[in-house]
Amino acid sequence: MPSPRGRTDRTMTTIGILALQGAFLEHEAMMRRLGAQTVQVRKPQQLAGLDGLILPGGESTTMGLVAERWGLVEPLRAWVRSGRPVWGTCAGLILLAERATGQKAGGQPLIGGLDVTVSRNYFGRQNESFETSLVAPVPGDPPVRAVFIRAPAIVESGEQVTVLATVAGHGEEVAVAVSQGALLATAFHPELTADLRWHAFFLERVRAGA
Repeated sequence: MPSPRGRTDRTMTTIGILALQGAFLEHEAMMRRLGAQTVQVRKPQQLAGLDGLILPGGESTTMGLVAERWGLVEPLRAWVRSGRPVWGTCAGLILLAERATGQKAGGQPLIGGLDVTVSRNYFGRQNESFETSLVAPVPGDPPVRAVFIRAPAIVESGEQVTVLATVAGHGEEVAVAVSQGALLATAFHPELTADLRWHAFFLERVRAGA
């Protein structure tokens, strides 16, 4: 029986990737390796017909300002409020957050929807970037390699937020991967490794809700 969106083949899942700045090409390549169709999103009308959306890593202030200039902020907020699947990585996590600390003067537009407080550049500057092993998105799988580049951390989260992974930082355990309903967010960059498991995890979430 056709789905409500008229799709009869699960392999026809279409993932949009915000393509204003940052590592959108890497996300696109990984999603295509998993058999998904992709759309680079730069205009509001390109959100139509998508099954899921990725907000990539990059420079969150630049991404937010460009999105505002191109009339994307309100359409993106509407997408999130609609309950459709969204995954934010690093800068994308910051954009999804309801609250952010450590912002530059004047702040930046946030899309919001994820009930967390994010500390920008929590782990330090570019030269303090690091890699570590984290629990896999699917319980019981071997650990995954995680790349942190000028990474944020989730320092507060609401009751509806599920913490998927934590790391030690500044004398405390902080969340670096969370989910809330259809929203998924990671402070690290799965797209900069050869491991497809986080992308497969998101794709399964998208298909489960289709």
